[in-house]
Amino acid sequence: MRFEPRLILFDVDGTMVDSVPDLADAVNYMLGQIGREPHPESKIRHWVGNGVEKLVKRALMDDLDAEPEAAEFEAAMPHFREAYSKQVCERSCLYEGVDNALATLKERGFNLGCITNKAEEFTVPLLKQLGIYDYFGLLVCGDTLSEKKPHPMPLLHTAKHFDVEPRDALMVGDSISDVKAARAAGFNIICVSYGYNHGDDVRTANPDVVIDSFNELPNYL
Repeated sequence: MRFEPRLILFDVDGTMVDSVPDLADAVNYMLGQIGREPHPESKIRHWVGNGVEKLVKRALMDDLDAEPEAAEFEAAMPHFREAYSKQVCERSCLYEGVDNALATLKERGFNLGCITNKAEEFTVPLLKQLGIYDYFGLLVCGDTLSEKKPHPMPLLHTAKHFDVEPRDALMVGDSISDVKAARAAGFNIICVSYGYNHGDDVRTANPDVVIDSFNELPNYL
């Protein structure tokens, strides 16, 4: 399968960036501040992908879907923000081939956008420190609009910004949330095999294509 998009949108966590090490450090700092035991990084890896609020709730409850008491969440969240804002890119890194692929696609004239559920206050410094911020003509974060993935609004907003029809746009992500957003928006969707997706194989979400490395991406365009 090959695509001829006029616009390509990229997810951040689990797609372009392995951000779990820094997220895990911030989560465990938070837990320590409220007198709780830390979680192993391997467990926290399965909780990433729906924004930092969801991550904090999952860490508090040791569960993917359970909701903590509002007072507990409100007490814990500032500790997470304090820690993560100071170390958003201490141990995070780009996955193999990301920088080269983005450079290649930019040189080939594709419009590139970034769509993430991560808050802007963390996303901008992360992308800048990793050297990929300037590749994107538009950045839509989890707090940019009234809805975030898996809602199609961020994707449709970006397509409108670039004056591109959804059928001429492609999403690159790592999770069922990305697939649901792409399908709802009428985008094609390529997923990476190595992402977070709560520990499940992303192939079960039926993206159009699954790749093992960003080095493969230009071959499908």
